[in-house]
Amino acid sequence: MEMKHTWNALRTILACAAIFGGLSMSALAAPGDQLNPRDKFKNLEFREIGPATMGGRIDDFAVVESNPNIVYVGTASGGVWKTTNNGTTWEPIFDKESVSTVGDIAIAPSDPSVVWVGTGEPNNRQSSSWGAGAYKSTDGGKTWKKMGLEATRHIGRIVIHPKNPDVVYVAALGHLWGANPERGVYKTADGGKTWSQVLKITDDTGVSDIAMDPESPDTLYAAAYERRRTPYGFNGGGPDSAIYKTTDGGANWKKLTKGLPYENGGDTGRIGLDVYRKDPNIVYAIVQHEKGGTYRSEDKGETWKKMGDTNPRPSYYSQIR
Repeated sequence: MEMKHTWNALRTILACAAIFGGLSMSALAAPGDQLNPRDKFKNLEFREIGPATMGGRIDDFAVVESNPNIVYVGTASGGVWKTTNNGTTWEPIFDKESVSTVGDIAIAPSDPSVVWVGTGEPNNRQSSSWGAGAYKSTDGGKTWKKMGLEATRHIGRIVIHPKNPDVVYVAALGHLWGANPERGVYKTADGGKTWSQVLKITDDTGVSDIAMDPESPDTLYAAAYERRRTPYGFNGGGPDSAIYKTTDGGANWKKLTKGLPYENGGDTGRIGLDVYRKDPNIVYAIVQHEKGGTYRSEDKGETWKKMGDTNPRPSYYSQIR
């Protein structure tokens, strides 16, 4: 709305300048002189005034645990930034790539030089840009290689096996403005050379978040999210949004329901997930639902108990860490 007012004001100023500029030049011109309309603007210098993007919106950050001075930050439209001095200075490290919208950053726990970036902002605003798949660096962000999954458009989370950096899972939201089959959970066991879609719900339901059990990395939790934006509105939920669990590295999944707000029906929106690393029996979820809020499981997701009434705002605030 602010940009619309700004543009209307700018058009008014330019129109006035042209009108009054023309009048003054006509008044000064001698009778019979021919005026070239281009002469009115030949001394004006153009400057860039748009389009405006959301470069300042932070979508994700990742810290090297063995050296917390090193932090990576992913932005909505400004690429990836890195600091090696605990945030005193920053440098852009993704500017040479063909995409600048970032959904998630993940650092391999066993090798901090391996960094993954999932492109495409996972938020739901009209200003959210789509990405071009997953990227990988093996030198701490100095160089990047595109690793596929372009059609996923928006990547919400990437998790990496704690001991084997070649095993990676990607939570793919899919297209924001339409249906597509390339959404769900994707897995690679060869560092991104090949991918398999290990969880698919529907063409309208992607996965916004995924969490891994650090002690049993074949156990993962995925947050399915049914969404669709249109020029005139937004459908941010449905019966297919839910938490799914696998204990065999994605080969089989089951829907978790006991104690969660959608157990007895109702549309569910966006869900955020996390596993407590000191005790992986404990799993947290923040669930958008009529009866939603913050939930906790103490038996690896088999049963849940509501801990608070905080309901996420799916356009931005929907993560739990």
